[in-house]
Amino acid sequence: MPKGKDQKLKLYRLAQIMVEKTDEDHMLDIGQIRQELGRYDITADRKSLYDDFRALEVMGIKVEGEKVGRNYYYHVIGKPFEIAETKLLVDAIQSSKFITEKKSRQLIKKLTANVSEYEAHKLSRQVVVSGRIKTMNESIYYNVDEIHNAITDNKKIRFEYLKWNLKKELVPRKEDKYEVSPWALTWDDENYYLIGYDGEEEKIKHYRVDKMRGITMIDKPRDGKKIFDEFDMATYSKESFGMYGGIEKSLHIRFRDELVGVMIDRFGKDILIHPAAEPGFSETHVNVAVSNQFFGWMFGIGEDVEIIAPEDVRSDFEKLLKSVAGRYGYDNNR
Repeated sequence: MPKGKDQKLKLYRLAQIMVEKTDEDHMLDIGQIRQELGRYDITADRKSLYDDFRALEVMGIKVEGEKVGRNYYYHVIGKPFEIAETKLLVDAIQSSKFITEKKSRQLIKKLTANVSEYEAHKLSRQVVVSGRIKTMNESIYYNVDEIHNAITDNKKIRFEYLKWNLKKELVPRKEDKYEVSPWALTWDDENYYLIGYDGEEEKIKHYRVDKMRGITMIDKPRDGKKIFDEFDMATYSKESFGMYGGIEKSLHIRFRDELVGVMIDRFGKDILIHPAAEPGFSETHVNVAVSNQFFGWMFGIGEDVEIIAPEDVRSDFEKLLKSVAGRYGYDNNR
């Protein structure tokens, strides 16, 4: 059999054909495979294809044959991701606020390279390009990488931390750069946060990664190791509402029984819950970084939840409610 002009690409094209055109529900027989190779001006006889299938398996692409009637049909099995797994990854990428639409399309395109054209069609139908606003700061991907490098090398980082001004511009929060010991990255409210240690103030702080600019690793070892050896990231995230700073306090909260799911979703299954004196209500004690964000969460639930103690937190919430009411013309002295 005469060889085609692109014969040197035979194994590459065979791999491409099998990955793109076969899956658990779609198979090709030897004749169809040879026809597909012919589109690339590549020839193949039956015996050489069997050898090529073994070569593909060495490359990590396993081809399985199944007898259907009198013929054998072949398809790829054991792909890097099952279609259900790929769907989950596509959903995660598409719904992530910090990934721009452009980057979403690029990542999804790379994922679909691992599935057949039939499976890719299912994925394209699943992806809904929404109108949600995504961050314009694509450097976040490189920021995350730089932070990971600093954590691995046990080094501090220096960066500008930005804020929005009234002209809708991101500008530095202060003239000097921030110098922080990076210890972890966390995901909260659809944003990436760096959890680090401020050596000057001797306290843990967090920073939104998409608002960090010009991150550089500096030749200084990280501070705060003793603190972070005992640090519980999950607890920190639960206590820090929307990653807004606040003084951590133990709160005694009463809530209507129907809200038990809300409490568990927010504070975790380990919270202790006991019946309150008032019928239909229960009580719990939780540690919270008290901030206006937390008070906003409480207000959103309404009158079915109440801060019982400590008195200073209860008083601060009452003052905030009166201040907001005053903005709308409500007379607090009535």
